[in-house]
Amino acid sequence: MTVKRHPFAPLATIVTRLFGGEAGAGILLIVVAIAAMLVANSPLAHGYHDLFHAALDWTPIAKLDSLHMWINDAAMALFFFVVGLEIKREVLDGELSTPAKRRLPVLAALAGMAAPALVYLLVAGREPGLAAGWAIPAATDIAFALGVLGLLGKRVPASLRLFLLTVAIVDDLGAVAIIAFFFTTGLKLAWLGAAAVVLALMAALNRMGVARGWPYALLGCLLWYTVLHSGVHATIAGVLAALCVPLGLDRRGDSLLLRMEHALAPISAYVIVPLFGFANAGVELGGEGATRLTDALPLGVALGLLIGKQTGILGAIFVADRTGMAERPAGASWRQLWGMALLCGIGFTMSLFIGQLAFPASPALVEEAKVGVLLGSLLSAIAGFIVLRTARAPA
Repeated sequence: MTVKRHPFAPLATIVTRLFGGEAGAGILLIVVAIAAMLVANSPLAHGYHDLFHAALDWTPIAKLDSLHMWINDAAMALFFFVVGLEIKREVLDGELSTPAKRRLPVLAALAGMAAPALVYLLVAGREPGLAAGWAIPAATDIAFALGVLGLLGKRVPASLRLFLLTVAIVDDLGAVAIIAFFFTTGLKLAWLGAAAVVLALMAALNRMGVARGWPYALLGCLLWYTVLHSGVHATIAGVLAALCVPLGLDRRGDSLLLRMEHALAPISAYVIVPLFGFANAGVELGGEGATRLTDALPLGVALGLLIGKQTGILGAIFVADRTGMAERPAGASWRQLWGMALLCGIGFTMSLFIGQLAFPASPALVEEAKVGVLLGSLLSAIAGFIVLRTARAPA
């Protein structure tokens, strides 16, 4: 008996392959970024900007008076909470749990953050007021990078994908540290003290072995509220809260951290990050926007991502391998490592986020930073895809 195939079955198969699995979040992010750019350069542009930036008629928290603020300061705190859970799991029981495992990823990530910052400062640092953007090209968007890897399928060895994930986790930790130490202004000691008390209570729950999620969720929200008013960026509360969630396995081989990560990771990847991307990636390219590509700020960001990232990461791997400090990922050729280093130049989410923090008083500079992030990320994605598509595995 012949089963008649539905005419849309091939399309459904393609969609399933693209958006299924870990790479799906990256593909969705690419689609969202393109959609935001199209809307921002269409007759809908005015409505798009009003939707996210117009003052809300009512808000339960006075500091969050627009939808854009709720996304960047509230929803993104959950994204950083998931990042914190991933970091804790990897450091305690994953690819960063021993000195031997973390040596090369840490070296590569640190060099991959320092080199882009240096490139940016060389290009834009001497312009008045632009030095504050040095950290914008220092971050890697793991979802976006995995999305490109997903398009390559089995052409990329598993060891390279694992190494990219590990470098990105260290990179995320570095980005969190940058936000905490360099973008904290006007500290309010009373709120900071209240945040410290809440954090101590969460740590006490961990020490007492409390394995229920609701006390951590309740105190986590309270921690976010106090940090929001303290002068420290509110998203840092997400990471701090995550570090208090217990990882210890029970008799079933499960833990609260693993359950929380399993439940929240899809929400973060498929809802919060795309929402953030759509709210922040829309840049008007008509008129003056078309000339911004040659300005110092977008050029510095784009070159930092495209040139700085690959130079720092690949250089660190080469030096570590040649000096015997650490071996390069098994089964990966140097050309494949180059392609992976190029993909690390996809900054998107973290870079857009840091761009907002770097120039809080200048919306025009934020828009220019976005242009640089989008250009550098796009070129890095295309170049990385081409290099990995044409690379051969070592003999």
